[in-house]
Amino acid sequence: MPLPRRLMLSAGLAGLALSRTAQGQVVTAGDPAAPWAAAPLAAAHPDPRVRALAWAVLAPNPHNRQPWIAELPDGAPGTVVLRCDLDRRLPVTDPFDRQITIGLGAFVELFRMAAAQQGLAAEVTPFPEGEPRPRLDGRPVALIRLAPGGVADPLFAHAAARRSVKRPFDMARPVPEAALAVLAAAVTSGFGAATDPARVAAIRDLAWRAWLVEARDEAAHRESVDLMRLGAAAVAAQPDGISLYGPGIEEGVASGQVTRAAMLPGRPGYGMMVERYQAMLAATPAYVWTTSPGDSRAEAFAAGRDWLRLNLAATGLGLSLHPVSQALQEFPAMAGPYAEARAMLGGGGVVQMLGRLGYGPAVPATPRWPVETRIRRA
Repeated sequence: MPLPRRLMLSAGLAGLALSRTAQGQVVTAGDPAAPWAAAPLAAAHPDPRVRALAWAVLAPNPHNRQPWIAELPDGAPGTVVLRCDLDRRLPVTDPFDRQITIGLGAFVELFRMAAAQQGLAAEVTPFPEGEPRPRLDGRPVALIRLAPGGVADPLFAHAAARRSVKRPFDMARPVPEAALAVLAAAVTSGFGAATDPARVAAIRDLAWRAWLVEARDEAAHRESVDLMRLGAAAVAAQPDGISLYGPGIEEGVASGQVTRAAMLPGRPGYGMMVERYQAMLAATPAYVWTTSPGDSRAEAFAAGRDWLRLNLAATGLGLSLHPVSQALQEFPAMAGPYAEARAMLGGGGVVQMLGRLGYGPAVPATPRWPVETRIRRA
């Protein structure tokens, strides 16, 4: 898909040669994982905002939609205006853009950390022109101003190694209580965790039933299927959404067996997807979640900043974290599991994020659009 004309290229990052990600994955320019290797190389860019943005684009976000547009105003060299790319929302499963807002919050927190590494403090004003309701609109999500005085955050050391591990975890390795204390200390919002087998089983059952609700709802499932990038060529052309590529997938794509149509109910791919997800959930020794007192835009934004910090803290402990947010989605068919999640985990507030926690295998970096495609010169 061609890039929007409104997004202007930012010079200085186009010369990425053969390099490696933090986990040793070899990448070259044009590789969908190249932005992970490019982020450290951006230190040579003359604009400190671009240096920090090269890291921010690696932030976790729902369905890998990468919904951010960083506007760099002329005449304001220390300012970034963050807007949502409204074409990258999830209107069916995220009808109020709460999860998209969380992704944007994660982006800003990683930007803040990357700026602090340069000795710059990032003053963040969420929704400076008001909180849009019921959905996000063209108004800024955040106004960021850089100034001298940033203090390095130790969690930033794990930014390049962070992964969302959508694989079975090692059930022979329980998550220690000491690790949960470290995770709790990394966030500012409400934090919950479960390692007790009975509690974990109850949450796993809820997560599984919620996943089935989404998978059986035609519009919700179609939203995910439409975002699938099948095969390496498709991922390279459009490095967002749900990327499925690698050994086995490439042959299936080439033979016409792995298609979006095959992922619809009643088709072979759908059955395989159900089996894979159920097995993955079964191999979950712990869950963590975050909460907020209310459901304001600012609280969802702050939850995203905490989710980024929680991810980095887990990475630093050698733990794997994988969001399982189906029960937190606010479309009509999910009303039952949503109410259960709030009652089970919310403590009277709003459950913002829920994730599987454990020791998982090494996985490749999630594809990303290069930072220069996410920048708009204003």
